[in-house]
Amino acid sequence: MSNAPIVISGVHIELTDAIKATVHAKVEKLLRHNPRIIRVHVELVHTHIRDHSREFGAQIRLELPGPDIIVREESDDLYKSIDLLIDKVDRQIRRRHRLDKEKRNHPQSTDLGSVGKSG
Repeated sequence: MSNAPIVISGVHIELTDAIKATVHAKVEKLLRHNPRIIRVHVELVHTHIRDHSREFGAQIRLELPGPDIIVREESDDLYKSIDLLIDKVDRQIRRRHRLDKEKRNHPQSTDLGSVGKSG
């Protein structure tokens, strides 16, 4: 398992022990899927807006070899935002892993489409 540091910050929100424990538990799931994660930044935001359906936001930045993965989710509940965020970033990690594996297995495969003349 990766020993990547998990940095949690809050904007207009108090980071309780329960919130921190929830984020750590969810992020550990990601670290089990991809041990190459270098660092994880999670930012939790509470915005006072009229549209309460997007009142709580959660953003994650995974530092990996290659481009970082940055995902943001908003909802009416902080824990719901965290769950949606983790699900979305987990799909992106799996997708990147699958594409990297495809590249390794088929390094010369290029789709030229309709570049040449036919007939």
